[in-house]
Amino acid sequence: MTGRAQRYPETDDDESAATLRRLDAERAAHASWANTRDRTARTAPARRAFDLRFEDQVDPDRTLTPEERARRAMSARKSFYAGLAARSVRARRKAREALAEAEAAEAELAQADDGAE
Repeated sequence: MTGRAQRYPETDDDESAATLRRLDAERAAHASWANTRDRTARTAPARRAFDLRFEDQVDPDRTLTPEERARRAMSARKSFYAGLAARSVRARRKAREALAEAEAAEAELAQADDGAE
């Protein structure tokens, strides 16, 4: 495959076309990373932009001292990650509850099937 975008014919099976696009994108990403000599340098602009997000959040007008801005940005970053952790806990709990409900429903159906025989 060349470096140009692949065209996918319109099909009745949109899922297959989507899967092919995803696989092609995944392959391209792996090839790109395989040819990257310095991963740290490649991702540095993204890391800096992520850090600036928190600085902008706590001091959009840049009126704080650099030290105070850094302290507050660190707290904002910790808050961000604590929020992600809380969302993860809630999502895992919800998944556990859904699984328990599904298992209970299956057990109930199995029991009903046993009684019908």
